[in-house]
Amino acid sequence: MTKQTKVFVIAGLGVSLVMGGVISFWASSHPDGLEWVAGEKGFEDKATENEIQKDAAPIPDYEVPGVHNDFLKVSLAGVIGTLICFGLALLLGWVLKRRKHPAAA
Repeated sequence: MTKQTKVFVIAGLGVSLVMGGVISFWASSHPDGLEWVAGEKGFEDKATENEIQKDAAPIPDYEVPGVHNDFLKVSLAGVIGTLICFGLALLLGWVLKRRKHPAAA
């Protein structure tokens, strides 16, 4: 990886962490399209989670469980989600690079 590529990747990760860790707190106070429609039509309080969602969600409701500070629990969820996505992207790139250039036997 060239120095220019490394700088680009690190800058992109930095911007993503700021967006996920800081800006997401203000964005999360505004409902997304589906939540807005549910509120407008009056059925948002009828939504329920099934058992699979309760058991399998790594960061339920985009808030880190056990953290009591509203800003911190949303910001940590954004940072954790960003780092997980970044790690998965790196892993995918590594796998694809290995498939493209098989080791000599």
